[in-house]
Amino acid sequence: MTEARIQQVIGRRVWDSRGRPTVEAEIRLDNGASGRAIAPAGASTGTNEAVELRDGGAALGGFGVGRAVANVNGEIAAALHSMPIADQEAIDRRLIELDGTANKARLGANALIAVSMAALQAAAAARGQPVWRVLSEVDAATLPMPMVQMFGGGAHAGRRVDIQDFLIVPVGAGSFDEALETAARVYRAAGEIMAARGRLRGVADEGGWWPEFASNAEALDTLVEAIERAQFAVGQQVGIAIDVAASQFRDGGRYRLSADGIELETPALIELLVGWCLRYPIVSVEDPVAEDDDDGMAAFTAAVGERVQVIGDDYLVTSAERITTAAFRGACNAVLLKPNQAGTITETKAALDTARAAGWHTVVSARSGETEDVTIVHLAVGWNAGQLKVGSFARSERMAKWNEGLRIEAALGPAATFSGWRRR
Repeated sequence: MTEARIQQVIGRRVWDSRGRPTVEAEIRLDNGASGRAIAPAGASTGTNEAVELRDGGAALGGFGVGRAVANVNGEIAAALHSMPIADQEAIDRRLIELDGTANKARLGANALIAVSMAALQAAAAARGQPVWRVLSEVDAATLPMPMVQMFGGGAHAGRRVDIQDFLIVPVGAGSFDEALETAARVYRAAGEIMAARGRLRGVADEGGWWPEFASNAEALDTLVEAIERAQFAVGQQVGIAIDVAASQFRDGGRYRLSADGIELETPALIELLVGWCLRYPIVSVEDPVAEDDDDGMAAFTAAVGERVQVIGDDYLVTSAERITTAAFRGACNAVLLKPNQAGTITETKAALDTARAAGWHTVVSARSGETEDVTIVHLAVGWNAGQLKVGSFARSERMAKWNEGLRIEAALGPAATFSGWRRR
């Protein structure tokens, strides 16, 4: 059988869930197969993550992607022509070398990740298999545990509250389908509670309810109430996860919690968060301190890491090197994996492998600016990542991903397994 090779690489401008332009890449092979993928974009971004290439200027608020698209159709297309599609590492290595910068700034991480994911999609199409099966190193793929946003905050919801995400984890679910039904019921209950109180202002960037709370703790109290209203046992059937995204409210070395009217040094913020972990059924905390607060991250992990998942997002930016350093420091015990933070599929997989070698948990994640692209669901299943975080239980760019997981579970049939909650 002749090895399929890249015949054409096409870049085009499409639009994300915020109505901002983004990059779609399509790769066509010499055997007629093809694959395409779309780059997402974040609002809360880490300083050290791979850099998007935007056009700047007045048009489209500076978010244009004309240069990134031109790079796909020009340099990238020429460099990848005739390469064997089955060798993802070689394709990604060519992209990295072609860009030539440490942070993908020359060609743009949005251009590179779109092409890298499109190559993965095309490789699967050439084999006549779904992406998750191409990636899976074992016979039985595992469906991930969903982490589902209920309330949006921080940069995702006009900073009505400081904490960026209030999520649920259906820890008692026995299947991916059951986990999503749990999320649907709690999401509905949370909306009903907020509507009855006249405190609902619509939905946030990732589909979670956009509420008005008098404090950050009120959001947690309301989430507990929503779980109970949906007739689930708090903690036993449904746990809580929070994405603090602390870099977003750090100012001059202090953490300013506007919703609570307080400013805290690192030890006091850690004390507050540890108190929440004792008071509420919190099973996971993401970015509890700022991305450059190494001592704070280690201190928080030491305080709660035996029973709570401590995720690094802005702190680790899907970097194998940063994960290695953090593990040595005792900072974090889990990593959020966002392919566009790294810039290629190969680098994302390297981050996952490094985290796994350190004994960490792994969570494949979407961004706040998303599209109908479902590649990350296949990554979570094929790599047996264990957890998937794509936002809330509303908005089509989110539901496309949850629904893709259901399709994969259905396709596996009796062979389907569900990771469940991997308790520490």
